[in-house]
This record gives sequence, C-alpha cells and structure tokens, in this order.
Amino acid sequence: MSKIYDLIIIGGGPSGISASIYAGRAKLNTLVIEKESCGGQIKTTSEIVNYPGIRKSSGPHFMEEMKQQALDFNVKFKESQVLDVDLDKDIKTIKTKSEKLQSRSVIIATGASPRKLGFTGEEKFTGRGIAYCATCDGEFFKGLEVFVVGAGFAAAEESLFLTKFAKKVTVIAREPEFTCAKSISDKVKSHPKIEVKFNTEIIEAGGDGVLQYAKFKNNKTNEVFEYKVSEEDGSFGIFIFIGYKPQTDLFKGKVDLDNYGYILTNENMETNISGVYAVGDLRPKELRQVVTAVADGAIAATRAEKFVSSEKERLGIKEDIIEESTNENKVVENNTKEELNSNVSKRSKLLNDTLRTQLEGILDRIDNDVTLVTIVDGSLPKSLELRDLVIDIADLCEKLHVEVYKKSENLDIESKINADKLPVVALLDSNKNYSGVKFHGVPGGHELNSFILSIYNLGGPGQNIDKDIIDNIKDIENKVNIKVAVSLSCHLCPDVVIAAQRIAIENENIEAEMVNISEFDELKSKHKIMSVPGIIINNKDVYFGAKKINEIVSLIK
Repeated sequence: MSKIYDLIIIGGGPSGISASIYAGRAKLNTLVIEKESCGGQIKTTSEIVNYPGIRKSSGPHFMEEMKQQALDFNVKFKESQVLDVDLDKDIKTIKTKSEKLQSRSVIIATGASPRKLGFTGEEKFTGRGIAYCATCDGEFFKGLEVFVVGAGFAAAEESLFLTKFAKKVTVIAREPEFTCAKSISDKVKSHPKIEVKFNTEIIEAGGDGVLQYAKFKNNKTNEVFEYKVSEEDGSFGIFIFIGYKPQTDLFKGKVDLDNYGYILTNENMETNISGVYAVGDLRPKELRQVVTAVADGAIAATRAEKFVSSEKERLGIKEDIIEESTNENKVVENNTKEELNSNVSKRSKLLNDTLRTQLEGILDRIDNDVTLVTIVDGSLPKSLELRDLVIDIADLCEKLHVEVYKKSENLDIESKINADKLPVVALLDSNKNYSGVKFHGVPGGHELNSFILSIYNLGGPGQNIDKDIIDNIKDIENKVNIKVAVSLSCHLCPDVVIAAQRIAIENENIEAEMVNISEFDELKSKHKIMSVPGIIINNKDVYFGAKKINEIVSLIK
C-alpha cells in the first residue's frame, strides 16, 4: 500500500471518465475503479444524437472512445468493487476486496441505477417480461405488444426505440404530460405505433411463467382496467423507466447527503470533505444527461489538480514523473496501409484491419497453445459465419490452432465437446482436453470481448482472480452445466460469460456455454427467457441479471 495516487476516481461512467481525461492530461497519477466494465447507464443507450459535435453514436461506442482517450493520457483502470472508504485524512484510503489503495484526492462517480416501482408482480416477472433496458431486451419482443412506464426523457426515447421490435408500444405515464423536451415528446405522440396514456399507473402484472396480464389505474378517475395478452401473442413486455436511485450507500456518514441520498456539492463539485469531489447523476441537479455528466467530471478534475498541487507544495513533495503511454490498444497512426494489411487475412466480415491489429496485441500475450474446434453445418449461414471468424482470429496468433469439421464428420469430437447445438466453437487446452468453454452462436458485438478473453484466460496468463475464489471453484465436485443466455447488444452479458467460463477453466467438472438466445427459440421458450443475461444451471434453475464470479459460484455450490 506504499503507492499513493494523486487521484482515484470511483466509477467509470461519462463523468468519471471525463474527470480521468482532464486529470491525466494535467499529469496527475490517476486510477479509475469500476466494479464492472466502464460505461455506466449510457451503455444501455442505443443512440446518442444530442451530444455536441457527435451527430450520432451508440452508448457503448461513445464510452469505448472515451476510455481510449483516457488511456492516451496514461490513466490506469482497475475492475474491482469498493467495499469501504476513509476520506477524512490527508491521504484517502479506498478498500476493495483484494487490496487497500491510497490517494491524495478522490472523485466519487458511482452514478445511479434504475428505480423499481414495487407493484405486484414486478420482482417475480423481472426477466420474464419485465425489463429495464430496451437495448438489451427489446429484441425479445418482436411482433409483441409492450408497455413503457414513465414520462421522462428515457421513457420517451426508449419507447421510440422499441417500435423497431414491438407491433405496438403503449406509454403509461402517471403525469398529465411528458416531462422531457417537447421535440422528443412530439415524436412519441405522433408515432403511428405508439399510444400514450397519461394520468395512469400500473398496479399489477402477472401470468403463468411469463407475463399474460397487467392492471392499470387512472389516477384521476380511479378507474381500473386490465390488459390481457392474446392467445396468438402468448406474452408481452413491460419496460420501466421512472428515474434512477443514486448509488451512494457506501458514502453515508462519509460525506454529506441530502434526504434522497444524493451527495451534496458546491458548483465546483466539492463535497464537505477537503479533496473529495462528487460528479454525475449522484448529485442534485436539474438535468441528468451525458453532457452535464462530462462537465461535472471536467470541473472536478480541474479542482482536484489544484488541490493536489497545493498539498504537494505544502508537504514539499516533488512532482512525480509519469511515463509515456503504453496503451496496448493504440494503433500507430503513421503505419502505412500496407504494413497494417501484411499477413492479415480477410475471412470474417466481423473484423477489420484495425481490430485485427488490436487483437494481435492481446493474443500475442498468451503462453500456451489453444485449439478452437468448430462443427459446421453448411445449411446454416451462422455456422459458416462462425467458421470464418474462428479461422480469421486463429491466423493472428501462432499459439492458436483451428480444427474445422463438417457436421457428423467426426462424432468423437462432437461428443467430446457436447456439440448438441449449432453453430458451436469449443476451446481445447494445450493437451487437447476440452476446457468446458463453448460458444453457441457467433460471438460478435459485445461478445467478441468474452471470446477473446476466454482464449486469453485458457492460454494464460489470464485475468487476475482472488485466491479464495479459486479455492471455492476448485472445491466444486459435482458436474455442473452453466448456460449464459445473451444478446449481442447486451453490455452486461460479456462479464457474466467471462465469469462463468473462468469457473469452467479452473474446474474440469464445470461446463460454461455462451448461448446467443435469439438463435435458439426452443431453449428460450423452455426456460421462458425474455431478458439477458440469463443464467441456466443444469438446464433447470434460471437466474437473471449481471452476476459476478463469486455470485455464480454460490449458485452452483
């Protein structure tokens, strides 16, 4: 614990990453701690069109660009959960599960999470018709009716997005009018597939396994009416967008909060504790948008830089020399096009030259041979697409090998990797033993990350993992199958896939499959999956939501 950072930022959403960019550019030794992959709530946004200078982008792409920009300024990132903080002393202490970190200043940027209404059936049917992320779960409601609960910007924006999938969208707003900008509310009201019911609240939802009815009340007339799904549709969706709850429980008694749990700051983002700042959705503010979040981060980082400089001057500490960036993902811009294209095959439409170069940098770090086995059914376009992707990626690293078999050509290998669904690719270790890691579907989109990391974790050195978690994994003696049902547009799914597959790598009794649930209707229907990530244990028990590796271990022990 001897290293003392100039600034630790807790939270990796737009406000936190914005702060890190300004801090890194000011030569502060900066660390960002995020309990999951960076991005925050904006990663669930399918379309960004109101950020100045960016005409159109997606939430995940926007945040990836921000993170790369921070890496350019030598900002360090750590994926971990903060358990406690001590902010009163000159040197602040941040305690995570695995270590204690020290810093001269701290920016709190933990954001907010979607609020739940608490109506009858909400908890029971979450993941089985009730959802909170249109980007992640919208595709499950193709051709069905959906209800959007809320009257703010998020409800209006997501109701428009959901018209891409649903045959009808009904907005349920307890307010007499939308509370967002008129420009977007007018779009909602005029859309031919959207109906809006103001002064209305949802009071109950239910069904047999999946949603089949919902009850609503007009809060002016007290009239109660019921929606029942048609026999033809079988189910429908309810998306809740009623605002967010600040994620500040950790800081109660540490900094001043208001009655709603928001951290109080002045206009310079300063809390009541010297050297501690709060930014983004967790502070009281009129407008909670990405543009105000990044402004908060910039202001806080600027104030932190002045504070740290003053503290070092007071203590007679010389400025640290920060090494130049070693961002492994950076592509050298002055490389010629011919150099970037050399020895690069172009088999998969999912990869481009820049991405191939980035993947080479990661794959070159693996220590042991890994074999990718794929079984191909020529009548399935996705099976051919997966084959091309697997061959393309394997060409990027000498330690990666590929075995491609036509369906039924090698029944022994099909049995060895349990190839019960196609398309499929399985990972074999350096001894050609099945690792228990398998992908059903083409791991494109966000799942390309989980595919590459599964190779990295199997081939080594792999991602760091706490020894006590490793011990718990190795203690599992029963045979366990874990299926992680994903959507390629879900930003939460890859972390769950990576965690489940890491368990399989560490214990030969465990098998962990990524399943692109949109390609396997029978599995989706059997387990009534209408939200992702969904975790299916031994083809029986189903759990929804982003689970960490220790949480998955507790489910299967």
